[in-house]
Amino acid sequence: MECMGRRSVIRGSMGLAATGILARPPIANAAASTAIVWRDQGFVPEEDAAFRATVADYEKSSGNKIDLSIMPFTALNQKIISALTTGEVPDLIFHIAPSTILPQNAWNDKLVDVSDIVEAHKSELSTTALLASSYYNNVTKRRSYYLVPLSQGTEPFHVWGDLVEKAGFKLSDAPKTWDAFWDFFKPMQKSLRGKGMRKIYAMGPQMTTVGPNDGNGLFAHFMIANGGAGIVTPDGKLHTEDPMIREAAIRTVSYLTDAYQEGYVPPEALSWNDADDNNAFHEKLIVMDFDGSLSTELAMIKDKKAYFEDMKTLGLPLGNDGKPMPAQIGTGGLFIPKGAKNIEVAKDFSRFFLQPAVLNANLKGGLGRAVPAIPAIVRDDPWWLDPSDPHRPPYVQESVLGPTIAQYNGYNPAWGQVNAEQLWGNAHADVIKNGMTPAVAVDKAFRRAEAIFARFTLG
Repeated sequence: MECMGRRSVIRGSMGLAATGILARPPIANAAASTAIVWRDQGFVPEEDAAFRATVADYEKSSGNKIDLSIMPFTALNQKIISALTTGEVPDLIFHIAPSTILPQNAWNDKLVDVSDIVEAHKSELSTTALLASSYYNNVTKRRSYYLVPLSQGTEPFHVWGDLVEKAGFKLSDAPKTWDAFWDFFKPMQKSLRGKGMRKIYAMGPQMTTVGPNDGNGLFAHFMIANGGAGIVTPDGKLHTEDPMIREAAIRTVSYLTDAYQEGYVPPEALSWNDADDNNAFHEKLIVMDFDGSLSTELAMIKDKKAYFEDMKTLGLPLGNDGKPMPAQIGTGGLFIPKGAKNIEVAKDFSRFFLQPAVLNANLKGGLGRAVPAIPAIVRDDPWWLDPSDPHRPPYVQESVLGPTIAQYNGYNPAWGQVNAEQLWGNAHADVIKNGMTPAVAVDKAFRRAEAIFARFTLG
């Protein structure tokens, strides 16, 4: 990842941010007006409170008003799709994981180009966040920025360290390569069940057919670990014809379906939503989970023993070839639907939010579940790598400071449709429920992916 930033701006803001008074450069003051803003509900209440605080700061600074609606993640997705279909849209939308929505709507020219906002901070933003914020518009026949990137994140491993020890193992003994790391947890299931935890499973991979996001992230990281990172390249081309890509997909589907059929995965995993694996982990029904963000840990932050002693957050092991593997990054932020009645205020608020001091205060207020898309923030504010927190530093290292690649949705909107149709979860189900071999299931998924990509020809 390319990390560039204005360290002096960040350092100068830290002391003031701690007192809630942010030193800010002058904001272009739009005519006093009200913008309607939607956002997804945070996984912890502090995220919503932090967003409201940012809104209040903006209103005080600008004289404008923000009419804010916060709603659950799935409900927001449905509302956005309905709004973009009918044209009855808000002025601005904040979304922590918009990658299943933005690519197709940018393609169909339903979003406002925000390149003027992003370009002003291009030297500060991570290369990966920039790649994940740029989409091709089939009407204008060019690529532009349609997301103002604020945060980025990926999937870390969440582990009950106390259960590992109870099973007679040491987490420090975990192997360093991908498949072997997953295999490390399998024998713990038998040991723990023998000690009375009869409902425990070794792992909770999101092999879901209903999504929306975590199963796709799971598949992507298995593909990277198996040498299949190039299934989609930055030129937007799909490479299912490549024997190495096909072999990586077959190995991925084989590993996950074998683990399921061997009984190491809860049987409900095929129909999990994005929160169900979190719930299973919290109930200690799984020893290990691989899931996006620190929402798993932060949901239990008030349980001091669980948070500071029992749970462990780990970044990625090496790939199966023994080489470092990049984390695939999703980017969250702000976007403006076409038809918005107050684009001027929507853009003004976006510019305000993207200031490093404002962004840092907001994400810290949300307890760090989302990490900044401006890498200098985590380098210059010691809070982000404070070793007294057992979870935040490894997550920041994986999501910002380590090697990363962008989600493929930015390369071609077809990948957003591939993920929305849950092709990879359905491939797992084809093996488990329909008796297909992994190779046949992969070929079926690949044929559908090829048909989707055929509809999206980039100029």
